[in-house]
Formats: sequence, C-alpha cells, structure tokens
Amino acid sequence: MDVSENGRHLLPKDRSRPPGGPREEGRALLLPSPSPILEQFLLTKLSQREVKDWLQTYARPYRELMSCYRCAMMEIETKFNVLNEELSLQYDRNPIETIKTRLKSPESILEKLQRKGLPLTVESIEKNLNDIAGVRVICSHPADIYQLAEAFLKQDDITLLQRKDYIASPKPNGYRSLHLIVETPIFLHDEKRLMRAEVQFRTISMDWWASLEHKIRYKKDLEPGKAAYLEGELRQCAELSAALDQRMENLQRIAAGEAAVRGGGEKPPERKEF
Repeated sequence: MDVSENGRHLLPKDRSRPPGGPREEGRALLLPSPSPILEQFLLTKLSQREVKDWLQTYARPYRELMSCYRCAMMEIETKFNVLNEELSLQYDRNPIETIKTRLKSPESILEKLQRKGLPLTVESIEKNLNDIAGVRVICSHPADIYQLAEAFLKQDDITLLQRKDYIASPKPNGYRSLHLIVETPIFLHDEKRLMRAEVQFRTISMDWWASLEHKIRYKKDLEPGKAAYLEGELRQCAELSAALDQRMENLQRIAAGEAAVRGGGEKPPERKEF
C-alpha cells in the first residue's frame, strides 16, 4: 500500500507530462509515470496498433475513474477517523492504531482482467473489480474490529456488498482478517457517484503476520519439503499470534476493570509462563 510514515494515504503526484512538454498520444494519461511493465504486458496481449488505440481510447476515462476511487478512499478514511475520535473519548483509548489505503496498480488491474477473461476496458474495471480501492484499518484488539465494523456498516450511506470473516474462520495458511466490500457515494461538483471499495480490518499482530508471510513466500520457487515446512511454521505462528491477541485483549479488560475471562468473574486469570 502507498502510505506515509504516519499511515495516512498519499495521493500520487501527477506526472502525466513533463513541465512545459506535450502529452504523447494519450499514453502518459494512463499512468502517474511511464510503466515498462504495463507496456510490456499489453504488448504480450495486443499488437502495437491495438496498444496505441487502447491508450488513446481509455487513458482519460481511466484517470477519471482512478480519481473517483481515491475520493472513495478519502471518504471511508474520514469515517473511520471520526469513529476513532468518538470512541477514544468513550473508552479513553484509540481503538484504531493506523489507517492505510492503496489504489490497485494499472498492471495488477489489467492482469486481473486478463486472468478472469474480462474485457480490457474502463467500464469492465468498474463493473467487475471490487478491490481497486483498498482501505486497511489496523486495530488494537479483535473486539475493536467488530465494534468498528458494526458502527461503520450502520451508517446510512454505506452499503455492504460482501463480507468475509477470516478471523472467525481463518484461511488454511493461518491468515486472519475481516474483509468487507462496500459501496459508498462520493459527491463531485455535478453528480453523486457510487463507488466500491474493499475494507480490511486487522489487529497489529494480524497485520505483521500477513506482511511477513507475504515477504517469506512471495514468488519463491521452493522444493516441496521446504515449502511444506514453511507452511506449517507460518500456520503455527498465526496460531500464536491469535493466542497473543486474545491474551492482550484480556489484559486490556482487566486494566479497564472488566471481567477478564469469557465465563465472567472478577478474579484475574492465573499468570502462566509461555
């Protein structure tokens, strides 16, 4: 994800043309900066003439659509900042650690359309892909995730399209997160437009596990024995992470003067060594 050091999203600078220079056949309109990877990808699927026609036809609509997705991310981020401010006053702590946003890269968008056998058009992007705009909310505890998700979905301008709870039912590799596909309006100078976005909720430990798991496994051609070993170890790390989340949440409840164990009771659980 493209984020600054404090977790706030950074809008890409417009490098669509050099200072004082003309745009070249609409090509630079497609991307914030030239992308050999995208050009190479298109050339493997289309002729040079078709690539030129595609860029000229869809360059400006593509940039306009991406701008709308960035606006949707800003709308959603603002909603969570407001919830974080309100709940921090109520509970004397911030349930949100940080908010990250990302806009799917052009290369990833076109590759996903190609993989699904969908048309390489701007209309197809908006109609068929739900994860162009992504917002990740990093929370302190699992209970914060569900509280924030419930408050977010109660807002009358948010429509839930899909929900996948990988916290209640983790993926086989141990991945945990709550994923929501939502639709939210953005208000432009002359219209209201409904935009879709993916919102992911994680605790700090869920996030660092997912980040490190991706770095360890990403595009590594391992022999079957090593791959199986890594898979088992990563899954165990995920289980330890989940246990740590629960333990820290219990400690937070004790500190807040609440019952520390699920069955109730005021006596704190006996301290155990790992």
